[in-house]
Amino acid sequence: QAKNGLSADEIGTWLEETRFDSSIYITVDSMEYLKKGGRVTPAAATLATVLNLKPVLTIQGDKLDAFAKVRGMKLAESKMIEAIHHDREARFKDIPESRLLIETAGTLESEELAEHWRQQVQAEFPFAKVSYANLPCSIACHLGMNSVAVVIMTEEVQRAD
Repeated sequence: QAKNGLSADEIGTWLEETRFDSSIYITVDSMEYLKKGGRVTPAAATLATVLNLKPVLTIQGDKLDAFAKVRGMKLAESKMIEAIHHDREARFKDIPESRLLIETAGTLESEELAEHWRQQVQAEFPFAKVSYANLPCSIACHLGMNSVAVVIMTEEVQRAD
């Protein structure tokens, strides 16, 4: 938005107004960094590791919440895709597909893994041009390696080209 000539205050207002125009789902491969960051207790992290439980976290607006707990990364990925389908049919039902964006992100170890995650989501949402972005270090340090995310959001009214 800064490229569109908006001031810091105007950008702040725009962010506040559009904060509910997206749903984000994230899952981690390891509980190590959530434990280190104090988001889960050492006992819960150990139990989750032993049982191969993967948390699916969600960000709706400005709040990070637990969404689901499943066994294994494949089920976590499926749960996130299912959640995006649900959001498409519920929260974003009145938004035309041409105004919806679906994106993937993560801290995956290789381009091949990143492309596989992107293709998996793309296959579920053929109307969207799904891309992949590496999560920035400021987020990745809290999630650890091989975390993945998917987001559905409305297209910006004033796109920065």
